[in-house]
Amino acid sequence: MTSRPRVGLTPSQTVGPYLSIGLTWDDGVYAADPAATGGFWLRGRLLDGAGGAVSDGLIESWQADPDGRFDSPEDPRGGRPFPGVRGYARAFTDAEGGFEIFTVKPGAVPDGADGSQAPHIDLSVFARGMLDRVITRVYFADEPAANAVDPVLRLLPTDAARATLIAARTAEGYRFDIHLQGDDETVFFALR
Repeated sequence: MTSRPRVGLTPSQTVGPYLSIGLTWDDGVYAADPAATGGFWLRGRLLDGAGGAVSDGLIESWQADPDGRFDSPEDPRGGRPFPGVRGYARAFTDAEGGFEIFTVKPGAVPDGADGSQAPHIDLSVFARGMLDRVITRVYFADEPAANAVDPVLRLLPTDAARATLIAARTAEGYRFDIHLQGDDETVFFALR
């Protein structure tokens, strides 16, 4: 009886650094039309565990429109296009880890239990060295009442953890840095 050679597992591959080849998006950084009422820039940096810039990452955003609806047939309230809002963008990081997305503030969305979630933008982060994307949320510092009762933020164990999801207001919109590891690590979510 001859034995068969034992074949090992194929090694895992990371999601980068070739993101600019396979994950382009025609509308690029524009989740909303540049002329959209209430449009602003969400800017930040993607940082590694040592605080260094991740210069070849990709940030993907998706969000509800200002009425809290998604332009999707899966929205139970009936998805419909909101003028000038796509709700989806992709931004590559620059040499300093910087990224920017032009958008509008989303409305509150239902939480599935007769309440609502505070206005937020969902972000996926792709980068070299990562076996899969990580997912986080951006909440807005100027929505304290909505943030205080948001069911997702309330699940987080500390104020410090919640603070990693809050974007600060700036002259041109909001600032949100993403820390992949370390003392200031951004909260990431496991989606199933």
